Amino acid sequence: MHRTTPADAPAIREPRHVPVAHVTRGGMVEGVHHGSVVVLDADGEVRFRLGDIEVACYPRSALKPLQAVAMVRAGLPLDGELLSLAMGSHSGEERHLAGARRILEFAGLGEDDLRNVPDLPYDPAVRDTWIREGRPPSRLAQNCSGKHAAMLYLCKLNGWPLTDYDDPTHPLQRVIAGVVEELTGQRIARVSVDGCGTPLFAVSLHGLARAAARIATGAPGTPEFRVADALRAHPEMASGAGRDTAALMHAVPGLLAKDGFEGVQVAALPDGRAIAVKIADGANRARVPVAAAALALAGVEPRLLTGFAGEPTTGGGRPVGGVRPVAALDPSALPAPV
Repeated sequence: MHRTTPADAPAIREPRHVPVAHVTRGGMVEGVHHGSVVVLDADGEVRFRLGDIEVACYPRSALKPLQAVAMVRAGLPLDGELLSLAMGSHSGEERHLAGARRILEFAGLGEDDLRNVPDLPYDPAVRDTWIREGRPPSRLAQNCSGKHAAMLYLCKLNGWPLTDYDDPTHPLQRVIAGVVEELTGQRIARVSVDGCGTPLFAVSLHGLARAAARIATGAPGTPEFRVADALRAHPEMASGAGRDTAALMHAVPGLLAKDGFEGVQVAALPDGRAIAVKIADGANRARVPVAAAALALAGVEPRLLTGFAGEPTTGGGRPVGGVRPVAALDPSALPAPV
């Protein structure tokens, strides 16, 4: 288990993002996505950096594996698909709703005890079905319901208050904040509120990658190992059918990966190599190819990443360009590892 003394909090200022992806059409650059990228070697050293990797940012749902480690350390007894769901940003499929109900049943609680916001399912096809069937928004359908159910279950087990588990001063959230600081190796720069209502901690992109590496390399029997094992074994429970982060974990053996709203992606390999990406405008169309390019820079075989090269731009129904990482993200531009 890693134990570190957190360094100072990252600076809060306007990020100095740089171009990370081009949108091309007919051989010209039509648009540019800015952002930042960090790639860590297995020893934790920065192998590659682009943009502003030390400024404070909100990881959004990419923080969920860290929250899960904190909860397992505090006594959460979940494993496998339910632990994966506890760190999920799920699509709202029936398996996700059923899993969240099971966690609540373990605690002797129900949907009304959740404090996340009611919502329709995240997946467009599932959401359209709900609308056709006249089903209203619900807390179970909201994409963070697995995390909220797990938080309630842990509170029930530890005798902590149930009605304000989303308050930053609650014992649960204080435990999570401490583990976030430990795993990232830095103080939290600011506390805000995520879309689902739980506290959101600002750390640097570098710190986020460092935390992912520590979870991915957790020794058997540790909470880090349990979290990594659950997410690797059940990626669709943390996302959904056809979701890109689950597909990425299937494509790259042993990969641990989690995305977050506003263009955040973190991933780590079992030997500690890790990447983190932030797309400044929050665009998923840039997040996926830039993350794949970062993984290639980390040493993942490019043939495993061919399905994540970026969506095409079309004209008249035909491909006329695409979303491509900038030249600086080409692995051939890096010196060979020593």
